[in-house]
Amino acid sequence: MAELEISNVDDVEREYHSYISRKLLFIAVFVIACIVIIAISLSVNGLGLAPFEAFEYMIKHIFGTTYPYLSEEWYNDFILWESYVPRIAIAIICGCGLAICGVIMQGVLINPLADPYTTGVSDGASLGATVAIVTGFTYANVVGELGIVINAFIGAVVPAVIIIVLSTAIRMTPATTILVGVALSNVFGGLQTLVNYGADENALTEALRWGIGSFTQISWDSCVVPFIVTFAGGLLSFFLYKQLNLLSIGENSAKSLGLDVEKFKAFCLIVAAIMASALICYVGIIGFVGLLGPHLARMVLGGDNKYVLPASMLVGSFLLLLSDLISRVLIYPDELRVGLIMSVIGAPVFLYMIVRRKSSYGGVYRCSHPSEKTRQPQTKPRPCITPPRGERKCGSCCSRRRPCWDSSSPYSPARQVPFPLRTL
Repeated sequence: MAELEISNVDDVEREYHSYISRKLLFIAVFVIACIVIIAISLSVNGLGLAPFEAFEYMIKHIFGTTYPYLSEEWYNDFILWESYVPRIAIAIICGCGLAICGVIMQGVLINPLADPYTTGVSDGASLGATVAIVTGFTYANVVGELGIVINAFIGAVVPAVIIIVLSTAIRMTPATTILVGVALSNVFGGLQTLVNYGADENALTEALRWGIGSFTQISWDSCVVPFIVTFAGGLLSFFLYKQLNLLSIGENSAKSLGLDVEKFKAFCLIVAAIMASALICYVGIIGFVGLLGPHLARMVLGGDNKYVLPASMLVGSFLLLLSDLISRVLIYPDELRVGLIMSVIGAPVFLYMIVRRKSSYGGVYRCSHPSEKTRQPQTKPRPCITPPRGERKCGSCCSRRRPCWDSSSPYSPARQVPFPLRTL
């Protein structure tokens, strides 16, 4: 018996090390992939620099290396650092932020199809930006790019606030929350169409391009607010991963384990709404990042948000870095919109992931801890016999709608320990 227990302990320990190694390997692979994409992106610069040379310029600049003014090295460093590195930075920031929002929304709504835009923030932001572009009206009376950013942020926050207020007032279920988000998206989308109806050709083209999403006009100033919001939101989400894990097993179960579900859901919706609004008001609407990142991480690593969060951030960053690179390479020296490339890549990949899955979508939330694999399988029900008159009835051993007992019940000649019994 002692040897059997030692063998079981060794198996559990071996499974646990395999469990952790698989997760660390997944994260390491995407870290390396992001570094490779960054090096290749820096080489698409019109300066004739190879990937390693361009990456070397970036590393030297970070460590404070300077060059003689107006020299060739100074010019290469200036162009890379002011034009191309901000694009890489905003791609990483938006990839991390949108992936975090996706993990939060899918965890809170307990729905694998939820994403950062489920509450209608994308349509609200598009409406705000369209109003600023077409009519010139801004909430802060600021003109130019800053006015569009402010309008888009306020427009994105409005539908999220409506959903949060309704969810706390009438205690909506996750399904109702999604339906309300769909309704608000349609309302704001219709208002945007109404504003576009009277726009001139140039304003309409600009509004359409803003809605697709791009990194073309990004500078270092544009990275400050998204970085602060993403860093703060990411830090909060890492402190909340245990509560998200509890919520994934169901609201009633989470309540029985001491979680204040309503307050926690409202807080998470606020965090996700602010993060998504702060990101899309600078870069426009970029889809599938908050959907693909968490999905791929859960399919490989299981449902533990302790690992899903960092893995989703890396996947989201990789997807946006790759999309930005493709958008610049396809029609070089011109470029396409990042949101367009992300949609073209994201939709087929997402469909492929759906088709390849053997189990139901609920499986993406199933915990894959190795301790589950060590549980003994349930034994098959043994043949049933009719119990003595007046005794309890049981439905655990067969589905027949009449009294039945397991043959090993104490009323049988064998007098063995019975199965758990319950009343039909």
